[in-house]
Amino acid sequence: MLLLSIVLLTGSFILSLFFTFLARKYALRTKFVSKPVKERFSEKIIPLGGGIAIFATLAIIIIISIASVKFLAVPGHLDWLGESATKHIEGFLNKIGSLMFMLALVSALFLLGLWDDKKHLGPFFKLAVQFVIAVCAALFADIRVEFFIENKIITSLLSAFWIVLIINSFNFLDNMDGLSAGIAVITSSILFSIAALNGQVFISGLAIVFIGTLLGFLALNFPPAKIYMGDAGSLIIGFFIALLSLRTTYYHQAQSGHWYSVFVPLIVLAVPLYDFISVTFLRIMQGKSPFVGDTQHFSHRIRKHGFSDTQTALILYLATLCTGLGAAFLSQVNLMGAILIIIQTVMILSIIAVFETASTNEKHIN
Repeated sequence: MLLLSIVLLTGSFILSLFFTFLARKYALRTKFVSKPVKERFSEKIIPLGGGIAIFATLAIIIIISIASVKFLAVPGHLDWLGESATKHIEGFLNKIGSLMFMLALVSALFLLGLWDDKKHLGPFFKLAVQFVIAVCAALFADIRVEFFIENKIITSLLSAFWIVLIINSFNFLDNMDGLSAGIAVITSSILFSIAALNGQVFISGLAIVFIGTLLGFLALNFPPAKIYMGDAGSLIIGFFIALLSLRTTYYHQAQSGHWYSVFVPLIVLAVPLYDFISVTFLRIMQGKSPFVGDTQHFSHRIRKHGFSDTQTALILYLATLCTGLGAAFLSQVNLMGAILIIIQTVMILSIIAVFETASTNEKHIN
């Protein structure tokens, strides 16, 4: 499995980096660019098209993987992968149908995001399409969590709500160079480690391809960004994070009492969820639409304290890593340990809140 993971990570990284370079050239040539607006601190015209590179990489790797397993899965052809991998080939073949359906849903999200990048669609239309896609993912691709509830309709609706929430959380995070992609790398890496430790080869393989794809794009998106992903990228990223969080097994240890393992996704994604909830609350309290961009994201409020884009991104990377590492051990500890992990998560978010408060009160200090 180690060799397979290295191959998938390296291949997706190189392909994503290549497509990101191509997308940047295409965007500059066709004037597909992001101009300075009030919800970003960038004062430069930056090419869009990163979402095209992300989608193309994921689609090609998934299709190649399906073709390779389907047409080469004969005795002796895939022995180089090792016994631990070849024994899962039959299981992968059984998942091809749902994988292709998932790819179709990702394609729909990509087209929605690309359309929005070009034409600036209304928020309610985008939200309606996202809900339709999320419900289809839950009902027909089994991208849902049982959550101790046996009713498929209820679990599908809850899962659809979660998918839309995470999609928009990462869409909101795409407000500063390297932020959404970088935090997605960290959260998906934590989910990959949990899936791999639980023997979920299919999910861990999908996660490693996703991580490699994000790293290839992040090479040109880390501050100072040379390309943006746009909604065509952020919607896909949110969907994949939601998929990984729903399909990763957390609570099979619940048979021995670890029921609180179901809270792993909330802790892993505490930082992006905090941004989404806090900025939505602020906008509603001010009588604004939650979906109208502004500079009230926590990244903006931290940056106003005097940090650079790079420093702000690194602060939030570290905060995400801290909450994610705690979440990774949630299923391994007793109830008291779980309570401590939850308290630690709250404290990390409180540190972010302190930074934000300091930035808004800076003028009163001088």
